Amino acid sequence: MDPRLKAFQRLLDIMDDLREKCPWDKKQTLESLRHLTIEETYELADAILDNDLDELKGEIGDLMLHMVFYSKIGSEKGAFDITDVLNGICDKLVHRHPHIYGDVEANDEETVKKNWERLKLKEGKKSVLEGVPRSLPALVKAGRIQDKVKGIGFDWDDRSQVLAKVREEIDELEVEVKQGSDRIEEEFGDVMFSMINYARFIKINPETALERTNKKFIKRFQLMEEQIKSEGKSFDEMNLEEMDKYWDKAKRITG
Repeated sequence: MDPRLKAFQRLLDIMDDLREKCPWDKKQTLESLRHLTIEETYELADAILDNDLDELKGEIGDLMLHMVFYSKIGSEKGAFDITDVLNGICDKLVHRHPHIYGDVEANDEETVKKNWERLKLKEGKKSVLEGVPRSLPALVKAGRIQDKVKGIGFDWDDRSQVLAKVREEIDELEVEVKQGSDRIEEEFGDVMFSMINYARFIKINPETALERTNKKFIKRFQLMEEQIKSEGKSFDEMNLEEMDKYWDKAKRITG
């Protein structure tokens, strides 16, 4: 037997055992697993950002277990089983890649993306945006929305137009802030949406970029804390100008 199939069969057998014999696993439902799956997904994302391939291997396994778990519960409900799940995704991939499994030509990534969105509409979806999960974090959702509408040609021509839009939105935000109006939050959202759009044009993932900045800030701030503590000082007895000196030193050390 193919070792891949053997390993997958082993996981399925273990899942059957756990569902039958383990008190914790027997109690789990689709709903109870949901928040755990979200947590595991973030742990996977951390491993990717850290480029920790050993950790990544483990996190992939954790998520795969969850997928098998959901399929097991689905089979108990008589709704679907793992075979249905796997055949379903295989059928979808074949259908949505006619340039591989049919006679359609697509020689670049953008053509593939456009074909993908048009095929989904032909499958009965009422809106290009129908596939954007409601529970996605807002920053990620904005990027997915922009990717989706780009797939049917609703997009800017070049990045200079998008940058001009960013500046326009910032100007509008400043006006609302000066006036103290009730539209500040709305205008701030417009700025963020346009910035995410610009990130797409310069081929930057805004979620990844922001998380790397978060990690960089945490590293520098914690180093600053260590330096202040090593000199027997505390934040309570320091003003911002003094803190900035330690911050600048931490920046020089971390690069």
